[in-house]
Amino acid sequence: MKTVYIYITVLFLTLTACVDNPNVTEEDFLENNNSATSWIVGIKRQLALTMNEIVINSEMVSDNYFNNYTLYNKVYDIPQIDYTDIDGNSMQVEIGALREMAEYALETVLPSDPDATAQQWSYAYFAKAYALILSGENFTGLPMNSNGEAYSPSELLDASLSYLDLAIENESDAETISAYQLLKSRVYRSLGDRANAKSFAQTVISNTSLLFTVEFDGTNGVPNEIQNATFTASENRFAPLPRLDFLDPKFFDIGTAAEDQKPMSLAKVEEAYLILAEAYTAENNLEMATATLHDLIDNVLSARPVMYLDDSEELRNGTNRQDYPTTAVDVRFESGQEFRSGYVLDRQADLIPVYTVSGTSVSHLAIDAAENIDDVLYLIYLMRQEIFISEGRRSNDLGIKFPVSQTEQLNNPNISDEFTVPVIPSFIPLELGLDDFTVDETTGNVTMLYDMNRVLVVNKTSTHVLPFN
Repeated sequence: MKTVYIYITVLFLTLTACVDNPNVTEEDFLENNNSATSWIVGIKRQLALTMNEIVINSEMVSDNYFNNYTLYNKVYDIPQIDYTDIDGNSMQVEIGALREMAEYALETVLPSDPDATAQQWSYAYFAKAYALILSGENFTGLPMNSNGEAYSPSELLDASLSYLDLAIENESDAETISAYQLLKSRVYRSLGDRANAKSFAQTVISNTSLLFTVEFDGTNGVPNEIQNATFTASENRFAPLPRLDFLDPKFFDIGTAAEDQKPMSLAKVEEAYLILAEAYTAENNLEMATATLHDLIDNVLSARPVMYLDDSEELRNGTNRQDYPTTAVDVRFESGQEFRSGYVLDRQADLIPVYTVSGTSVSHLAIDAAENIDDVLYLIYLMRQEIFISEGRRSNDLGIKFPVSQTEQLNNPNISDEFTVPVIPSFIPLELGLDDFTVDETTGNVTMLYDMNRVLVVNKTSTHVLPFN
């Protein structure tokens, strides 16, 4: 007999506390009338835990946030990524747990429960697919099953598609089906399959409010960790690049933090517009690419919620860097560019706007000023960075991938050395350059060292980035 983890539901359709009860056998659990319901709730909890690991570490290794305290990884900001790093191992452990829980649902729990619903089957298929998507987007390779061989990112992503198809087949809710179709578009984009990426993006683009999220539960030990890192913690653990200051925080709490944990987007219709616009640039269709970005602003972003928050306690008071601006100063994205206003907010002056789903600095005027395909690509990747901030997507756009961990290799004889080497493209600045800036002693204005969206466009033919190019 095997001991199983039983997940006790304490909040309706939210994540839950986990109790490891050695007195409950697998047989006892499977004979319960609500075994399928309990296990799916457990999968949702595991998805939240997985996203916490992915988002914290991928945001840190990217040019979105600087680890301005000492709690999190000390070298990812460099970026230095070693296969011995415990944080990289934690990421793949959580992904593996999500994958294994989904597999156990599909192979054992759901077939054993006569009351299991089609939607529960659908969610389990989705969870298996999403574990594979996270594996392919973030790692040089990972196994698809316990102690199995490592598969390449493209193999992992390709494998996710059949599970998304099964999730769609078993789902009756139109909104959820659209979210899974959008995930297919995201996967096809990563694989460089422009035709299928466009097709699935066009399928969902009319659903201008589409939003599929993961929930957190601070009361029962599954808080939104990026919310903690960017807002709740009294010290400033994560500081955004000054040119992204106006988008921080995306997640916040009012009152008791444990009871106000914001959900995080896993799929939102903004991505369909961005995929289509990028596909049109690959087709040299400047008119359609710019029209799609205009539509994104008018049809989607203008309707996304904007909250107003008292963030006057935010002093950027981490211990790693003391020169973060805390009043409204101008920013330029790299030396030689013009300074721009509105990027760094004075949080002591008034309430600040918070873009809880998506925000961007890109305007209709900026889109109209685009003269060629590279100009539009630049705007697309700037919008991707801004729209997906705090959601763990930027490091993948930069072409950075974490290695399979030493712990996995030591316990799995199928992991060859090639998978234990990280991918950091040659155009990525090292020695903290991704996050670095200078401050004018007289004006306080900020100059970023690197405009990485410009760097991405310059290197668009690299195999690591811009998959349609």
